Amino acid sequence: MQNDIAEILVTEEEIQTRVAELGRRISIDYRDKVAGDPPQSLLLVGLLRGAIVFLSDLMRAIDIPVQLDFIGISSYGSGTESGAVRLVMDLETDIAARHVVIVEDIVDTGKTLSYLVGNLEARNPASLRICALLDKPDRRMVPIEVKYVGFEIPDKFVVGYGLDFAEGYRNLPFVGVLKEHLYKVVLM
Repeated sequence: MQNDIAEILVTEEEIQTRVAELGRRISIDYRDKVAGDPPQSLLLVGLLRGAIVFLSDLMRAIDIPVQLDFIGISSYGSGTESGAVRLVMDLETDIAARHVVIVEDIVDTGKTLSYLVGNLEARNPASLRICALLDKPDRRMVPIEVKYVGFEIPDKFVVGYGLDFAEGYRNLPFVGVLKEHLYKVVLM
């Protein structure tokens, strides 16, 4: 698998350091919000499947009570261009009056997250923010506010640390650029 990587964009060590920083920041931002009477946990909503590795590390870096739930979103389109978006697996948790942080692996065009934010805001959470490991602002087509960003990256085809190509490479401990010849034929 490592022979398929053209370059490492974010090392394992950089990821660990940044995830710890994000966890501290989220803990500080929500400490007073979840300490009410009765106290409530911060709800982390992971987008399946790419965010699972990031979510696993992030929740351990947060030192306030958290709960987890997952949502599945699918976007259809040609190549890497996001097309129509649909919900394929919904939350089990009622998020009304809850503080919610969506945990995403990568923000690209913004279409999927825009759809998801609209869907979740209609459920009346107390607050709703986004935490993304990676952000590709050069590809943004829909404006979306990402409160917590791990790394801003260039417009390259990345895999690792949960991100996949054809369900492979998720288990790489870093974020790397996949060699072009491996994905170009499939996406064209």
